Amino acid sequence: MNYAEALKYIEQIEYFGSKPGLERISALMEVLGNPQDALKVIHVAGTNGKGSTTAMLTYILKENGYRVGTYTSPHLESYNERFMINGENISDEKLARYVTLIKEACEGLEDKPTVFEVLTAVAFKYFFDEKVDYVVLEVGLGGRFDATNLINKPVLSVITSISFDHVEFLGDTLEKIAFEKAGIIKEGCPCVLYRQSDEVRSVIEAVCKEKNSAFYYTDEQEVTVLKQDITGTVFSVKNRYVDIKNVSIKLIGDYQIKNACLVLLAAEALRLNGVELKDSLILSGVERSKWHGRMEIVGEDPTVLLDGAHNLDGIAMLSDSLKKYFADRKITLLVGILGDKEYGKMVETIAPLASNIVLTEPRSERKWHLESLEEFENMGGIKVYKESDIKKALDLAFSVTEKEDVICCAGSFYLIGEIYKLVGYKL
Repeated sequence: MNYAEALKYIEQIEYFGSKPGLERISALMEVLGNPQDALKVIHVAGTNGKGSTTAMLTYILKENGYRVGTYTSPHLESYNERFMINGENISDEKLARYVTLIKEACEGLEDKPTVFEVLTAVAFKYFFDEKVDYVVLEVGLGGRFDATNLINKPVLSVITSISFDHVEFLGDTLEKIAFEKAGIIKEGCPCVLYRQSDEVRSVIEAVCKEKNSAFYYTDEQEVTVLKQDITGTVFSVKNRYVDIKNVSIKLIGDYQIKNACLVLLAAEALRLNGVELKDSLILSGVERSKWHGRMEIVGEDPTVLLDGAHNLDGIAMLSDSLKKYFADRKITLLVGILGDKEYGKMVETIAPLASNIVLTEPRSERKWHLESLEEFENMGGIKVYKESDIKKALDLAFSVTEKEDVICCAGSFYLIGEIYKLVGYKL
């Protein structure tokens, strides 16, 4: 297959949907010789913050001279973004070659793999063939039954912020969701946990004890913010594991400080478990890190801000950041969210910050349709517009926003990816 044919094949698999379980990916990787067993993996799960955490860990390892494979999802513009080595996307030619290889391996299987399982197999085989030193592997959904969880012995498991999302798959309580995320913890393999509620911590800690996994977590932590604006943040952090001053990050938002603290703890856990990392290169790795689609500014006059906040917790974090960075400016919200999300609560959380709201539809069969959103037609003084076409919706947002103000585009990554193309921003 060529690149176009490979993409067509991937899109055809989408019809099979999502099916939990490791049986199909296990059978597929068996055909391929189980290359994943030879990889040194840092496995990252969580509800929010996985992408930023994965990016920072990648940059830290890269700065320290390692060759690093990174697997993430979803993508913004192309499937190539999901497979990176030292920050470079897989080429069209190689992606076509590996999709062809995986397609051939699937042909003899009775239970056909899902699209995410096929893509995960591409990642495992690609990184094995390229002889990377480490793989930073982001979970797709949950943890316990995610295709990435075929990894038997990760170098480190990292669990980011846990909140409500995909409750139909993961459960309707934080404890149930935490248990699913904790499925990536393996026997004798260390685990690092983001600072969060006691109910989540207790679940993760219990699984670590059961698995004889070293548990890296801190109840007490002192963070001092030295500088914080839309150009970035400088802070110092002190806890039982680290005492680091003048940490500089370009990623903006209070939650990125928390993500960076988790990453610094993960770096220390890696060192304690035999991975050579230099202090100065850890800091430069964090500072150089970038992650598209999270509080990212892609235009000026007016400021155009993109954030893939796709669940209630993500929208709450975005709302806090808008208050901090743009309190003195009027905001136009351009919002498009998938149908399995808490659309009402999400819009109600962020709506009070807006002067205008433009509702649109992401390019996905799972989208919320505008005709089902009648309750947002009257928002008490906030002007609400509906436009299903994303380009027209963006044009509308520009038409109602002054040059000194802000257009904030939020919601599904399907929406954010389209807006990147429309504003001509190069990833």
